[in-house]
Amino acid sequence: MKGSEEHYPDYPLFKGLQQPLELMGLQGRYIYWAAGVAGGAIAGFIATYCLAGFVAGLVILAAVLSGGIVLIILKQRKGLHSKKVKQGVYVYASSRQI
Repeated sequence: MKGSEEHYPDYPLFKGLQQPLELMGLQGRYIYWAAGVAGGAIAGFIATYCLAGFVAGLVILAAVLSGGIVLIILKQRKGLHSKKVKQGVYVYASSRQI
C-alpha cells in the first residue's frame, strides 16, 4: 500500500463564475434597464396611439427608445459598479466626540 497512490476522480470546473452577466453587449443591471426602456416605449406607443394617432405613437416610441439607448450606453461606459464621485477636498476635524 505504501507504493500505490490514490487517484481522485476529475470533474470539469466552470471558470466563468466571476464574470458579470452579459447579453448582446449589455452587462449586469443594464439588461434590466434595457428591458424597462423597451417596455416603457411599447406602453408609451400604445397610449399615444390610442390618444393621438399612429404617427404620434411612432414619434414617442422612437424618442423613448433612442433616449433610453443613449442613457444606457453612457452609464455602461462608466462601469458596472459606477458610483457618484464628489469633487473637492474634505477635511474631517475629528472622527469621535469625547
